[in-house]
Amino acid sequence: GEELGMRRTLTTVHLALAAFFFPVALMFAFTGGLYTLEIKSGYAENRQTLALGEPLKPELALLVALAERELQSAGIAPPSGGASVKKAGTSFELEWTGVARDVVLRPTADPLQAELVIKDTKPWRHFVQLHKAKGSDFAKAISVAWAIGLVTILGSGMVMAWTAPPFRRLAIRASAAGLLSFAAYLLLG
Repeated sequence: GEELGMRRTLTTVHLALAAFFFPVALMFAFTGGLYTLEIKSGYAENRQTLALGEPLKPELALLVALAERELQSAGIAPPSGGASVKKAGTSFELEWTGVARDVVLRPTADPLQAELVIKDTKPWRHFVQLHKAKGSDFAKAISVAWAIGLVTILGSGMVMAWTAPPFRRLAIRASAAGLLSFAAYLLLG
């Protein structure tokens, strides 16, 4: 009666989430696995030298405004992710990342010139950038939903296995092996 209804609900949630998130799971699995193996694709780069009225300062708002102005004048959309000022040797640079492109703006040896690098992602890199949360707020929301969905799928699968007598022993052994593997991962990682 009640146990059967609970199991049916759990199975329905498990199957619906698994089917819904399967495409996202494939993307995250392949991009994460290949990235770990140093396969992350690259960019098509376009470098420009910009003439400046005054030397660049390591101020985020000013650097972003300059980069945006140059991108807009070239008819290029700005990156979808965040921007930050990074230390680069004894200097600095603006690093603005996104799914479709990254932008780097840095001073040159001539204080009245700057280098603007526009790096358009190649197709595989586009997926890697999504995996790294460099996308829009919508893409980030899907990633968060995927994380919650994955934990729900795994948790519901574990509960179903533990509560089904034919699978209980297997579930206990697999859980113990998983715990030991995770402990080794933490200790030896």
